[in-house]
Amino acid sequence: MNLLNSIKQKFSPITVYALVGESGTGKSFRSKIIAEENGIHAIIDDGLLIVDDKIVAGHTAKKEKTYMGAVRAALFDDKAQRDQVAKAMKQAKIKKILLLGTSEKMVTKIAMRLQLPQPSKIINIKDIATEEEIQKAIKSRQVEGKHVIPVPSIEVKKTYPQIFSNSLHELLSRKKNKKGDVMIEKSVVKPEFSKKGRLEISEAALTQMVMHCVNESEPDIIIKKISIKTNAHGYKIIITIDVPFGTQLTGKIHKLQSYIIDQIESFTGILIEEVSIIIDKITKR
Repeated sequence: MNLLNSIKQKFSPITVYALVGESGTGKSFRSKIIAEENGIHAIIDDGLLIVDDKIVAGHTAKKEKTYMGAVRAALFDDKAQRDQVAKAMKQAKIKKILLLGTSEKMVTKIAMRLQLPQPSKIINIKDIATEEEIQKAIKSRQVEGKHVIPVPSIEVKKTYPQIFSNSLHELLSRKKNKKGDVMIEKSVVKPEFSKKGRLEISEAALTQMVMHCVNESEPDIIIKKISIKTNAHGYKIIITIDVPFGTQLTGKIHKLQSYIIDQIESFTGILIEEVSIIIDKITKR
């Protein structure tokens, strides 16, 4: 965390926590445990603001009809959605909040878009769940299409009845703070986009977008090769280029990386995890 973020964190009325892990590894299922252990009353999960087990603002990504639409909702790409959640957070006088995301980059972006401080504590799902539990959650997601929203079923039935599937209960031990055990209810849903299959952007289309971004930002740069890799987090792009002699490499390359990420994410809603630029050779002008 840099000095500016440290200062913001110190004087901000909200302390931000984050729980990260690949999609389908059980973050929503375990989020309430993290919240209880840290005295957190508010959770941001897949586009929703949940306060004290109630959905108070936002729009669930699980209601979207396409995978890309779900990504946009989860990242608060829509200004009206961001404004609604920011207003609700202010009205609720939230002191602590837990952000859920597939990576540190994702929770960082959510915090920025909601004008929150960067997370002061980031917890990885692998640190609180066994490999067996994670694999069981992944199987439940991939085979059965089951997703979890960390609120009681009555909340989901009231707001999103069309995706409600079932409810589950979990016994949370509170022996540490001597308040006794508590039963937590969570909702199992089947998102609209999961019924129709995951929508992905083709490598050919993404390659064309990268080429356009490079030509628009730095027309003197020659593209030699573009490689695209995908994982549960998003897309990784590797670009091999030739640059003219005399190019201010550090500044321009960093600017080009940021430009490619910003343009593609804003126009498609997909998450770009990384853009790596390899300089093959320096050419004469």
